[in-house]
Amino acid sequence: MSGDALIQGGHVVDPSAALGATLDLRVRDGRIVELGANLAPGADDALIDASGLVVAPGFVDLHTHLRVPGEEHKETMASGTAAAARGGFTTVCAMPNTQPPVDTPAMVASVLDAARGADARVLPIAAVTVGRNGRELAELAALRDAGAVAVSDDGDAVADTGVARRAFEYLADLDIPLAEHCEDPLLSGGGVMHDGVVSARLGLRGQPTLAELSIVERDIALAEASGAALHCCHLSTAAALDAVDRARSRGLRVTAEVTPHHLWLDHAAVAGCGEELRYDTAAKVNPPLRTRADVEACIDALAAGVVDAVATDHAPHAAPDKHCEFDAAAFGISGLESAWSVVGSLVASGRLTLTQAIARLTIGPVEAWGLDRRTTHDGEDLRGLGTLQIGAPGDLALLAPEVQTIIDPARWASRGKHTPLAGQQLSGVVAATILRGRLVWDGRAAL
Repeated sequence: MSGDALIQGGHVVDPSAALGATLDLRVRDGRIVELGANLAPGADDALIDASGLVVAPGFVDLHTHLRVPGEEHKETMASGTAAAARGGFTTVCAMPNTQPPVDTPAMVASVLDAARGADARVLPIAAVTVGRNGRELAELAALRDAGAVAVSDDGDAVADTGVARRAFEYLADLDIPLAEHCEDPLLSGGGVMHDGVVSARLGLRGQPTLAELSIVERDIALAEASGAALHCCHLSTAAALDAVDRARSRGLRVTAEVTPHHLWLDHAAVAGCGEELRYDTAAKVNPPLRTRADVEACIDALAAGVVDAVATDHAPHAAPDKHCEFDAAAFGISGLESAWSVVGSLVASGRLTLTQAIARLTIGPVEAWGLDRRTTHDGEDLRGLGTLQIGAPGDLALLAPEVQTIIDPARWASRGKHTPLAGQQLSGVVAATILRGRLVWDGRAAL
């Protein structure tokens, strides 16, 4: 359902247009129709007071696990998109490692059907291989035609180089990227955290930096040979980021994302900060939390534009999946509702400008995958997505960048309550979220 709204008195920031000014913004029938000072309300306008807030384009997440179909005990479409709205995300790209995997046009259609009327726009990602088994390519063109905006076996790399090569060759003509989980399983060797001094102290199997770099460099070579687009998911190491930087300098079609947790936390979070070792399963994620030097490299690459997008890799789990011994615990952190607070804290510390931060959550991911060149299967034209241009979708995030917040997962909409950020004080709150002119989250009263 689309709406009419007048957002009044906010500081409008649109990185795509180098815009930063106090303006009103009008949405009609779900699309932006006017920007200006002191706009007169229309008879049917819902009036939304944005005084003292930053008005940004709605955030776009290239990497969300909504667990639909088959794992609704971890997340439902309603809870996952409500979490997205609370995090300022109006568009989320849903990963296909579900039960069963999203590896056929019918499965893509089922995700789209489940998302009708949701609190965020859901764009499906389809599996690269049948059953995500890494052996037989799925019908990539049919998946694209059904509405998939990328393909990925996320959770696993396409480890067989011959299969990966054929995937890139097919994708070269399809105008969608391979979003690769960058982990060589032979090198990661079943590691459950970063291979370093903390894993040695805890006696846990480590996953080396080389496991990420190996797949990144292999896929860059395959993408270059085929002319296809490669997207490197959730990069976590300085070495892999350097490889991406070098590939981009050669003009290759290589894009990348980093997660909020890799921008903020290092492998020490697994052990905790006290004398007693914690073995904190809330900090178990794949790729693992790395060294402080890797965290700094992720921030620097994001600021420099080597990394296109902040993507949450939101991975909710039921309590039993995490409340167990570390080796048996599931990988994953719930991240939609804390993402802006992490990125906002980097703004507050001076590591990112506000414009850089908003760009990597809006126009950056849109341009990385060409999402603004697409029309959804409901007929929605996505031209202008990630911007506040006239004619763009009426998707907005109202932000309070300087407001302090304590991360409290118990209050989240997501069914997944596990995050190593719990209890931390961060800077930045999503005050409200507007999807197609309709208010889908309003937290202004709590500010």
